[in-house]
Amino acid sequence: MSAPFEERSGVVPCGTPWGRWYQTLEEVFIEVQVPPGTRAKDVRCGLQSRHIALSVRGRDVLQGKLFDSTITDEGTWTLEDRKLIRIVLMKTNRDAGNCWTSLLENEYAADPWVQDQMQRKLTLERFQRENPGFDFSGAEISGNYSKGGPDFSSLEK
Repeated sequence: MSAPFEERSGVVPCGTPWGRWYQTLEEVFIEVQVPPGTRAKDVRCGLQSRHIALSVRGRDVLQGKLFDSTITDEGTWTLEDRKLIRIVLMKTNRDAGNCWTSLLENEYAADPWVQDQMQRKLTLERFQRENPGFDFSGAEISGNYSKGGPDFSSLEK
């Protein structure tokens, strides 16, 4: 069994003061660096469809309205090695045209180059799903790939 596309092709992270975030077609990942020795009881994390609130040891780290909606019941957070909080949000809209330009509505936006790379990766991930058996992890894309790239679904196979 081969690894999922995002594991083979790497991630396109968007750096923030507290860590980074990145996305796939289906999910948004948030990685927050916390003081070493942090315990789960020190963490308060509220995940809603369009809102996130994270505090560590009583200090707000991340709070606001998400860029787009997520499936509340499928959002999770974990504390790894007592120094990293990883939050995974499941996107409601899972097509390649839904490339989040920022994590929150008005904060943590990807710069234009990173945004371009994110969109390219999501488009390649879409092609991988539409063409199982082909490996697009090392492929490069050029041309019009905004909003998920061209739609080939109407072509005869």
